[in-house]
Amino acid sequence: MVGDMFNDGMKSRLDAVCTELAAHLAGTASIDGGGDREDSAVSYRSTKQSSDWWPANLGTANAAGAQNDLKYAVFSDNRKLAIKDGDQVRIYDTGSHRIFGVAQAQSTDQTLTFNSQDGLVRIEDLRRT
Repeated sequence: MVGDMFNDGMKSRLDAVCTELAAHLAGTASIDGGGDREDSAVSYRSTKQSSDWWPANLGTANAAGAQNDLKYAVFSDNRKLAIKDGDQVRIYDTGSHRIFGVAQAQSTDQTLTFNSQDGLVRIEDLRRT
C-alpha cells in the first residue's frame, strides 16, 4: 500500500522493485534448507486446485488475479494479457509494454488498471489477438 495515493510514478517504481525482488526470491534456493517452513506456518490449506482459465498456449502467467467475475493474467514472456469478464476471454498483445502493476477495483463497474514502464496502459491501445 502506497500512502501517496496520486503519485503514480512512485507506485510504479515501487511495484517494479517488488516484482523484481519477488522474481529473485522465487528463483533463489532457501539458505536454511527449511522447505517445510511455509507449510508449518499455515493452519489450513485448500486441497482444491484451480484450473487455468486462459488458453494453454499462453503458458504460465507471471501475474494473475480475480475479483468476482473479472479476472486477468499477464504473460510477460509471450507479451500477452488475458482478461476474462464473465464467460468471455479476450487476449491482448502488450507489445513493448512490460506490465508490472495491476489494480483491480471492486465497485459496481469493476475496473482493471495496468501500469508499465511507460505509465498507464489502456486496453484500447493494445491489439487484440
